[in-house]
Amino acid sequence: MSVPVSVSLSASVSAPRVGVWLIGARGSVATTVVAGCAAVTAGLHAPTGLVTETPEFAESGLPALSSLVFGGHDTVDCPLPKRAEELAAGGVLPPGLPSAVAAELDAAEREIRPGGPAPGDTRGAEELITTFASDLRDFVRRRGLARAVVVNVASTEPSPTSGALPPSSLYAAAALRVGCPYINFTPSTGLHHPALASAVASSGLPYAGRDGKTGQTLLRSVLGPMFTHRALAVRAWSGTNLLGGGDGAALADPAAAAAKNAGKERVLTDTLAVAPEGQVHIDDVPALGEWKTAWDHIAFDGFLGTRMILQTTWQGCDSSLAAPLVLDLARLTSRAHEAGLSGPLTDLGFFFKDPVGDGPAALGEQYAALVGLARRLRDAGAGEEE
Repeated sequence: MSVPVSVSLSASVSAPRVGVWLIGARGSVATTVVAGCAAVTAGLHAPTGLVTETPEFAESGLPALSSLVFGGHDTVDCPLPKRAEELAAGGVLPPGLPSAVAAELDAAEREIRPGGPAPGDTRGAEELITTFASDLRDFVRRRGLARAVVVNVASTEPSPTSGALPPSSLYAAAALRVGCPYINFTPSTGLHHPALASAVASSGLPYAGRDGKTGQTLLRSVLGPMFTHRALAVRAWSGTNLLGGGDGAALADPAAAAAKNAGKERVLTDTLAVAPEGQVHIDDVPALGEWKTAWDHIAFDGFLGTRMILQTTWQGCDSSLAAPLVLDLARLTSRAHEAGLSGPLTDLGFFFKDPVGDGPAALGEQYAALVGLARRLRDAGAGEEE
């Protein structure tokens, strides 16, 4: 088996290794996570976008990027190396990177197991959960991991309309069964299904989510407080998202789009203290590929009722925006688990549109809470050494 560049270059032989089990492991985000981690570890690229590589987190005891071992579940069969080549051709990954980190992509590809339920799959929920849990447990055992964190980066699923567990909840249930912290980087149900409430409460595991905050909502979490702090009255806030790729196709389903938009709307309600008029529309534009454009139109009143408009345009690559956050979350959640934290990690709200638990919605306040968590983890490390 190939030895990842990250381990051979900078990790000590005795350093504990941490698994990152990705749901949707052959998707664009997951591929960018694996390739990006290998590239940064090998010194091929700077850790731009990685919050956990900034000085505030230097002494928090986070697992090194070089210690991360990747695997996961997926229902598609396009191998990671080929997916990486496609992303490089589309400008998402730098030219030549797939070949430079081929060993790491191959190693992660060998750890990907079939997901489900696939079309025509006759297995019931319990059989699927048992299979997923067995795959995860085997990954931890074979790779000699200190722990593993499960991260859902699969396409958004519609909100469930029945009591049956949706796929995201089947994977979440498997994580609970194996004793792995769970991160929901999507707006899908995951741990939030009522049928899992008792198991979540009794698990003693830390968890975080939902729906990574990578673009439009990131900007809203900054602008909303600005209007509030300046005592400006927002009358209406409307937005449009144009995106292609797998997300665009998935969000063409109105039910999936509604789940996605809930988090976008929540941040405005929380930061403005009122729900302004306006909606967010999501349009699938396949020609955009992995790129997206988000446009906001904000109508507000100033002094003496003067009516004004602010418009913003955000253009970016969602996979490149999401991948460093996934690595940040995996490292922070793994360390929280090691430090004995349990339940919703509300201090990770900085990373999410619709954070679990009760925490601030403004980005500045969320960042302060995140830095506070970094200090707690640092202090926990000092206690472990005594």
